[in-house]
Amino acid sequence: MNQEKKVIVTPIDFSEQSLIALSQTFNLARLTGSHIRLLHVIDQDFVSHLTNSIFSKENYADQIRNDIERRLDELASKVHKEEKISTSTHIRTGKIYNEIVAEANDVDAAFIVMGTQGASTLKKKFLGSNTSRVIKEALCPVITIKGHEHLKGCKDIALPLDLTKETREKVNYAIDMAKLFGAVVHIFSVLETDDEFLVNKLERQLQQVKQFITESGVECQGELVPQSDSNVSLSIIEYARIKNCDLIIIMTQGETNIADLFIGTAAQEVINNSEIPVLCIRPMVRKDTTQYVLS
Repeated sequence: MNQEKKVIVTPIDFSEQSLIALSQTFNLARLTGSHIRLLHVIDQDFVSHLTNSIFSKENYADQIRNDIERRLDELASKVHKEEKISTSTHIRTGKIYNEIVAEANDVDAAFIVMGTQGASTLKKKFLGSNTSRVIKEALCPVITIKGHEHLKGCKDIALPLDLTKETREKVNYAIDMAKLFGAVVHIFSVLETDDEFLVNKLERQLQQVKQFITESGVECQGELVPQSDSNVSLSIIEYARIKNCDLIIIMTQGETNIADLFIGTAAQEVINNSEIPVLCIRPMVRKDTTQYVLS
């Protein structure tokens, strides 16, 4: 195991959801020996508005920044005192998603853990767009937190599989996370067809992956799941709910559909609708983010 200190970047805007995301970071930080980096991004458009307004004479922008710095420091101090976790803070100004990704790159983050509002309304769709772009552009895995319930551990992991070659990459991440938390991995494929050839192919892959995970020393369960009346994404969420899973691991391979604005439509729907935390992994691993794994 690499002894270099790992960093988990957690964006904080002081909303309830960002604070819930922070609380979900504690166990991961302890198990990986990571430092938590509390990041607040001041939106550049907001700064420009203040600068160009009559309020600029009263140094409102400086006052706001000073207040944010104070609140971040208080939060970091509380985390360090109550959770005994190494914590630091940083404030950046710019486009929110750009600055989150830039911060993660600057500190060579092992994870980004962030709250998301989902996209059930137009307002939430706008708020959720920052999450989508972070997931699309970040080099490290991103864990999104939409649910309001604080999960104290991770005993069951949902790992949906399909026949794309990229899906195999997330198997190793599932093994790594399962070893960290002592979790069971639930692998499954949602049946979108009754074509006998494809069903048999999925069944063979399921058995091969199950054997691979089991031989790695991780308990694994697997099955084919009929698609619900809704769609694949909601079928994934429903299966994870039935199995009482604490984490869903998905790939975020892009799609060519024009409606797919930032990341794959299926991945976006899981992120938007899942009350269970979602670990999003890019298909192309551009740096090693698995060195935290316990041997």
